[in-house]
Amino acid sequence: MSTTTLEMLALSVSMAVAAGLIGCLAIMRRMVLAADPLSHVALPGIGVALLLSWHPLAGALLMLLLAAVLVWAIERRTRIAIEAIIGVTFSVALAVGSVITSGEQLIDALLGSPGTLSGWEVGLGLAGPLIVIAFVLRGRDAMVVALVSPEIALTSGVNVKRMDLYFLLAFALTVGLGLRYLGVLLMGSLIIIPAAVARRLARGLNAMFAISVGTAVLSTIAGYYLAARAGLHSGPFIVMIAGGLFFLSLLRRQ
Repeated sequence: MSTTTLEMLALSVSMAVAAGLIGCLAIMRRMVLAADPLSHVALPGIGVALLLSWHPLAGALLMLLLAAVLVWAIERRTRIAIEAIIGVTFSVALAVGSVITSGEQLIDALLGSPGTLSGWEVGLGLAGPLIVIAFVLRGRDAMVVALVSPEIALTSGVNVKRMDLYFLLAFALTVGLGLRYLGVLLMGSLIIIPAAVARRLARGLNAMFAISVGTAVLSTIAGYYLAARAGLHSGPFIVMIAGGLFFLSLLRRQ
């Protein structure tokens, strides 16, 4: 493998670890399906970035983080279900993104276009997953308590509203990190599927995290290998392998 390929694989594996962890929290919060529509929010950010001659990833990340804050603010004010808010945001973003993004650029955005990494992309690809991983490992107990009983969390000194915002930002950052490698259509799948496998097989929180991360990493490595052999994009292979592992998990009786 070339150095670039090794870098891409290392960055994708670190991104997979972050996706596996954040997916577990998302499935416990009953919003794991939000990963897919939230990834589509990146489309208008990519389009605007291209119009302004910015890097598409910068526009996508900015739009995703802004969308996370917007969803958090609307949910606080209206108490509408967060899935509904994300769904509305996704629909508008998809419409705007499809209008301002050209055909070839839209295909790259939807399916991913790894290419050659710049220095800042390598730095972001290493720092971003570490931020998400540290957030999940440090805050998981507080978030679990907040899910079970917000009142107990408040009496324990946990700022539930702020924790919700941090989670949405980490969720958006995780989605953004994977867009370069998997694209808008597939990134949500790497958050959803490993967490679903873990939910099916795990008997405790630690096991759930371990299985989800293991599924995401295994799917990423195997997907890269098969894609390299076929000379195709790795994203579809990664998701197909993760999906296969999910269907295999169904063979185990509860």
